[in-house]
Amino acid sequence: MRIYELQDRKPVLEVLLNIWEASVRATHHFLSNAEVLQIKEYVPQALMGVQHLIIAENDTGEPIAFMGTENSQLEMLFLSPAVRGNGIGKQLIQYGIENYDIQEVTVNEQNPQAVGFYEHLGFVTYKRTDLDEEGNPYPLLYMRRA
Repeated sequence: MRIYELQDRKPVLEVLLNIWEASVRATHHFLSNAEVLQIKEYVPQALMGVQHLIIAENDTGEPIAFMGTENSQLEMLFLSPAVRGNGIGKQLIQYGIENYDIQEVTVNEQNPQAVGFYEHLGFVTYKRTDLDEEGNPYPLLYMRRA
């Protein structure tokens, strides 16, 4: 596996969008199909706008996961469902901590697997909101490294 910061994002945008959608459908069970499709419209803009976009590729050079960071904040982390549970998310987070000083992450409270993952990596909740950033009724947990 290879992990690196992606400079030219346009050629792999569609692949990353597919990873995003598959990951969300596997983990964000609280979202309806319509909500997933609505959010998907904004994902390319987020991928193009995040300060650092880091890709994990398998041995054949195919992207299998990605994360975005900005100002010591993990903005996004999505893995292809086929590779979940193989330590790739942990490797990405460790890479982000070492190279981009990741200190904080915001996670949907209704995604208990993600909450547990970040807790396992040493993040602790310091704040909770009843609504997400768009005002939807999806509680968010704000976590930072202990």
